[in-house]
Amino acid sequence: MSPMTAKAKGFKKSKPGAYLSMATTAFGAVSVVKQARMARKENDTLRLVDAAVSAAAIVTGLALLYRELKKLGDEDVLLG
Repeated sequence: MSPMTAKAKGFKKSKPGAYLSMATTAFGAVSVVKQARMARKENDTLRLVDAAVSAAAIVTGLALLYRELKKLGDEDVLLG
């Protein structure tokens, strides 16, 4: 494993890495909302189901990242 790869893996398990992942995941929610609106407008059930599944994946991803932050011992006021 190269030093750069090890550094990147370490960043993923850090507080800044977790916050960046949360922001990226939350940003993906904007796309899902747009997809759901378009699907509803066009009465496209399959796209609506896809948006719902994507939203569930986003919620699950955020929950996992939140748990990771708690493990890292983040004393942020927002996380309690």
